[in-house]
Amino acid sequence: MSLAPQELENSASKYAAEAIRLDSQGSRGMAIQSYQRAIEALVKLVQIYPDYKLNKVYMERANAYQNRIKALQMSHGLEEEERSSPAQIDNTKQQPSNGHGTKPTASHGTKSANVETLKADFDDLVMKEKPNVSWNEVIGLEDAKRAIRESIVYPMKRADLFPLGWPRGILLYGPPGCGKTLLAAAAAAEIAGYFINVDAASMMSKWLGEAEKNISKLFKMARSLNESEGVPVLLFIDEIDSLLGTRNSEVGGEVRVKNQFLIEMDGINGKSKESQLYVIGATNKPWSLEAGFLRRFQKRIYVTLPDTASRTNLFTQYTVPLNVEGALREDELAKVSEGYSASDIKDICQSVQLRVVNELFESGKAMEVGTNPRPINMIDFKEILKIRKPSVSIDMIRAYMRWSDQFKAL
Repeated sequence: MSLAPQELENSASKYAAEAIRLDSQGSRGMAIQSYQRAIEALVKLVQIYPDYKLNKVYMERANAYQNRIKALQMSHGLEEEERSSPAQIDNTKQQPSNGHGTKPTASHGTKSANVETLKADFDDLVMKEKPNVSWNEVIGLEDAKRAIRESIVYPMKRADLFPLGWPRGILLYGPPGCGKTLLAAAAAAEIAGYFINVDAASMMSKWLGEAEKNISKLFKMARSLNESEGVPVLLFIDEIDSLLGTRNSEVGGEVRVKNQFLIEMDGINGKSKESQLYVIGATNKPWSLEAGFLRRFQKRIYVTLPDTASRTNLFTQYTVPLNVEGALREDELAKVSEGYSASDIKDICQSVQLRVVNELFESGKAMEVGTNPRPINMIDFKEILKIRKPSVSIDMIRAYMRWSDQFKAL
């Protein structure tokens, strides 16, 4: 692979970091020059790979730097105007004092805040919590729940029953909106462990040229929690294909990111069998993952669309807080909603509620004391189902089935 893209990415990262440092120190002219060089490197990178998936991110960063340049130039112009205009200076004397006999000025904190918006914050992309989610909230998905219990919950409770160890890498794949995140959170809650939730796509896009360093930082944080507090840690990486997917041409730091992830995963799998650090990756596109990474995920679990019984339970769950007619038949709704995901069903229930609320507002009575929408009935659901189609296509389901036939590992 040519080094040109990597060099451009590294140059953009270096110039951007230098610009932010100079900006925060008040070196306006030098900061502008560095921002401009960062923009030039990003634009060249986009021109070299016009179809690259991160081009949108690169251009967003370039636009952010350009906006900062304009702000710095405008600030400089205002200062020049103040120095050259006596009338303006006389006006400022009428402004309130800040308590020290001088006029108020933009605080250093304000300027720092503007500069900080150009930085990527590790904490913005990492959600660390101890979730309060029960298995009962995970509707259906019995095979997936069983596989996760075998890999995570049972070893936590009786490690002595697993002389050969247990899986620490789990891949959840399937259509969007079917409960992959909920499954992982329920597992973390069952073992009273930390749940670290990371969006891989954001990680790749936020850090220009820094993603592999933050992969290392992420795993270091997870190990530290596990070792220092003595509690299990479940590291959940959503859209993991953004980190580990195959591409015709890899740009810049992608190879380094993949290598770093392999090192970290091999470190987890090679630790003593008493380690309680797990990595759960989730993806809607398992076929884009490189084969070399699949063996690091000993369990590969297909999180399917809800079956009829699960759809019935989902309609029951989502209509509990709604005012529905007693004749509402959740089993009939389940039959006519085949192919819909769990999130689709939630959206349908939400749309039905919006329908009756809209009727109330259009009647002109919504602001009258004590008025409420009419009860929801079966006709409302059927009308919404006519215009609300499934988010998952038949072709996509077939693709998941083909991939499962080759790589599924429960």
